[in-house]
Amino acid sequence: MNRLILASSSKARQQMLQNAGIECEAVASMIDEDGYKQAMKSEGASAIEAAETLAEMKALRMYRQRPEAIVIAADQMLECNGIWFDKPVDRDQTRTQLQALRGKRHQLVSAAVVYKEGSRIWGKIDTAHLTMRNFSDEWLEWYLDQAGEDIFHCVGGYQLEGLGAQLFTEVKGDYFTVLGMPLLPLIGFLRDHGVLKA
Repeated sequence: MNRLILASSSKARQQMLQNAGIECEAVASMIDEDGYKQAMKSEGASAIEAAETLAEMKALRMYRQRPEAIVIAADQMLECNGIWFDKPVDRDQTRTQLQALRGKRHQLVSAAVVYKEGSRIWGKIDTAHLTMRNFSDEWLEWYLDQAGEDIFHCVGGYQLEGLGAQLFTEVKGDYFTVLGMPLLPLIGFLRDHGVLKA
């Protein structure tokens, strides 16, 4: 049986797989995400195209390091009115991003791919649409105080599975897609491929 590797440092994705009973080794795939995003944005790529390309690049990079493994890679993009949002680096950037998203609808695109023996053997893209409520600046400061630095590791600056749920009035789409990976289709593929018991 080929070893299963998640080419990611994302704790949320690791936790999703672990909670679903999928044993895998998590190894960060070191690619220049910012550089690729800037290049794709300048070329007119969509958020969907960017998420899929980044997931593909991560998988390919990890396969080259661990050719004996089955590699899972994923990426997520947040787009609002044509603007791409990334993981904030600090409290100030988180505040700025959430103020920009406040009272608006945005989309989260999650892409996942699986590589084996140098080839992409599976891929899935899914999109969720989230409407953020028009919260006050006072509430935002409270949120930033309570949420802590964990939100700096999340695109958009929120965790829907935690306090971030209070930011929204509506979420349309798959819960796992919001968390960063189309988990149920991935589980189905791994089962069909013999990695998981049928």
